[in-house]
Amino acid sequence: MSGKVNLKDLNLSQLELFLGRLGAEKYRAGQVAEWLFQKGAESFLEMTNLPRALRERLAAEAWISRPEILARRVSKRGDTIKYLFGLHDGQAVESVLMKHNYGNSACISTQVGCRMGCRLCASGLEGLVRNLSSGEMYDQVLGMQKDSGQRISHLVLMGSGEPLDNYDATLAFIRQVSAPWGLNIGLRHITISTCGLVPQIRALAAERLPLTLAVSLHAPNDVLRDSLVPVNKKYPIAELIASCRDYARETGRRVTFEYALIKGVNDHDEHAVELGRLLSGMLAHLNLIPANPVPERGITPPSRERVKEFRRLVEKHGVATTVRRKLGAEIDAACGQLRRRFYPGVAVAPGRSPAEPV
Repeated sequence: MSGKVNLKDLNLSQLELFLGRLGAEKYRAGQVAEWLFQKGAESFLEMTNLPRALRERLAAEAWISRPEILARRVSKRGDTIKYLFGLHDGQAVESVLMKHNYGNSACISTQVGCRMGCRLCASGLEGLVRNLSSGEMYDQVLGMQKDSGQRISHLVLMGSGEPLDNYDATLAFIRQVSAPWGLNIGLRHITISTCGLVPQIRALAAERLPLTLAVSLHAPNDVLRDSLVPVNKKYPIAELIASCRDYARETGRRVTFEYALIKGVNDHDEHAVELGRLLSGMLAHLNLIPANPVPERGITPPSRERVKEFRRLVEKHGVATTVRRKLGAEIDAACGQLRRRFYPGVAVAPGRSPAEPV
């Protein structure tokens, strides 16, 4: 594959240019796009409406990435399936298929590992290994659709990695998967998560795409958030909240704030009051999440009663709040846990500590 192009990394216009250099007519790009992004073709031999000569040229100049399922875990209720997908270079990433009454939602990864060092997450324990390409992100969606036999209607970019730390590839993927020649998933059905990269949030707002922005907040003040989300030392809460207010204004979309409740750490009454004041009057929604246990991080969730009281105190400030239904805890659903089970000896990426902020 050295020197060859992964066709799934190209959009329709780029496919037209690439095929044009091979001497193909412009309309062939639409046929190739249909095979790649809708039918999930894994070889050029499958593209039977293309001339044999063109397929041979394509095989010589390009390749097609494909999702390889290394592991698969199904929850007891059958509403959640977690996948470990193998990549062409021997790396692996996790994805989750969640079945809801409104449709099937896929949670995908954007990086192998992560360099953000968030205390609540297992995916950053080895640091950042590498970014995923747009085609590798797309493969996760195709792989889950093919395995489940069901259409995916909603996407959350909330698996391993920080999507906005891989900004260009993430945006390319979103444009691919939402295109008519792709899976045509509505932009309003796509959620992009971030731990708080303020410049990228502002860049995304300038795109004016009706995406849902989900911010991993996890603390109502800088002192606590510095210890839980190290990037806060570079982009403190005041800057983050200002960028989120601007995002809501530019896109007209409500910002979701994710708050993982950790027993004895960020679940006290004073935290709830402070959080309510922070988000009051904002076009926002608060999603409280009883933290998935991460033994390596010393993370345990609070009791149901504590979660209920925390929610009550926040809502007193007029903040729309829900408690996320826990899905798939018994199938290593926390980001990075399934990969670590299969790759227990993975070393930290050279030159970077898992807890070192950007």
